[in-house]
Amino acid sequence: MEKDFTNQEKSAPTRRDFIKAAAVTAASFMIVPRHVLGGKGFLAPSDKLVIAAVGVGGKGRSDIDSFYKSGKADIAYLCDVDDRQAATSVTNFPKAKYYKDWREMFDKEAKKFDAVSVSTPDHTHAVVTMAAMQLGKHVYVQKPMAHDIYEARKLTEAAKRYKVVTQMGNQGASGDGVRQLHEWFNAGIIGDVESVYLWTNRPIWPQGVPWPSTTAPVPKELNWDLWLGTAPYKEYVDKVVPRSWRGWWDYGTGALGDLGCHLMEAPFRILDLKYASDVQASVGSVFVDWGKRGTFQDSPPPSSHATLTFPKTSKTKGPITMHWMDGGIKPERPEELGPNELFGDGNSGILFVGTKGKMMASEYAANPRLLPLTRMQEVQVKQTYARVPGSADGHYAQWVEGAIAGYGKKEMSSPFEMAGPLTEAILMANLAIRGADLPKPRANGNGFDYPGSNLKMLWDNQNMRVTNFDDVNQFVKRNYRQGWSLGV
Repeated sequence: MEKDFTNQEKSAPTRRDFIKAAAVTAASFMIVPRHVLGGKGFLAPSDKLVIAAVGVGGKGRSDIDSFYKSGKADIAYLCDVDDRQAATSVTNFPKAKYYKDWREMFDKEAKKFDAVSVSTPDHTHAVVTMAAMQLGKHVYVQKPMAHDIYEARKLTEAAKRYKVVTQMGNQGASGDGVRQLHEWFNAGIIGDVESVYLWTNRPIWPQGVPWPSTTAPVPKELNWDLWLGTAPYKEYVDKVVPRSWRGWWDYGTGALGDLGCHLMEAPFRILDLKYASDVQASVGSVFVDWGKRGTFQDSPPPSSHATLTFPKTSKTKGPITMHWMDGGIKPERPEELGPNELFGDGNSGILFVGTKGKMMASEYAANPRLLPLTRMQEVQVKQTYARVPGSADGHYAQWVEGAIAGYGKKEMSSPFEMAGPLTEAILMANLAIRGADLPKPRANGNGFDYPGSNLKMLWDNQNMRVTNFDDVNQFVKRNYRQGWSLGV
């Protein structure tokens, strides 16, 4: 009898069923290599990575196109809750079987694919990724790899436990730029680093706004209940799908979730950062009436400045202070930068401040530069880090080849071992941003105070909680909608 996947609660128990079934059948499943059948110069079918893709519109579409262009991947299964978003991928890969519910696809097809690509909104990254790893599947998941800190920690642990090849979709981790920055730092060109600045003009979608009061008809091509997934049920409103979901806490993680992984990756790698010890933030406000600021708990603020402190590492002489700025806020221009010289890439940037100098880069750590720019002609250092073939674009082929080789056989640029702590830092900054915007009614009933905006939030990493502002711990691990579970 066919399982009913039309309702979340009806289908919730099936995940244990398909995990057990996959374990029984995996040992007996094998594709006969083409070279056994005769002929030379062909890649054996067993040497191709058979991929099931969850989320195949927008970024998901470009992801699977890039896997396919490696020449070593077979896009065998496609899944999307929105037929409109999936249309191009369905056309591009006509032999791929199409599903709307990833749980049904996993249940029916798990023994026929090797790996899973996850490119859904942030709030469903973890449940899909965890289920795939529990099936023994290699996983490529878009950034950030999780929506909350608890999810990121559990995914990091699971990747090691299930011994699967993982990669987060922050392509700059495979770029030449971060390796050049790393070589300059290791050569002592800028001295010891104590602070790093990161900034972006994002959000470029609505933020700091109330949830729309007017509902709209659900498009016939969209399964809204499946799209909501782990998030609380709300009636459909126009324009949340496919793009403005980033500006709602239930689904997205704001500007940090969008650009943070691309900007933080370089300092994480170069300075060997892991978990922050504290965080604080200030946020932009919204005018609602004379003498009153607006605070909308559904949506991130229009701009923010978060400051994270990281303990001393093997690459630093003391703690590192990292500044994150979004909404168009930028740090002060370095005095070494000429008045008309581009700061970062104009919209985003990375700035390392060292005791002997400074270095700067654009988004993805691209276009690395020493300051003043005249140093670029003066300084030559030996290349000590191998470049990824294809640079940032090679991020996809690297994962495909790593998955074919097997766990631990090839180096990945952004495995969960590295991507997990990076994602947690991004989500910790969001903790402070959300905490700074939490209103507390005044005792006299006249307005609100915002106690979180005046605190340095102290982080207990082992127990994953803020120790001096308990109100914000509700965001460390969110409650899933009934019928959904991370499965740990």
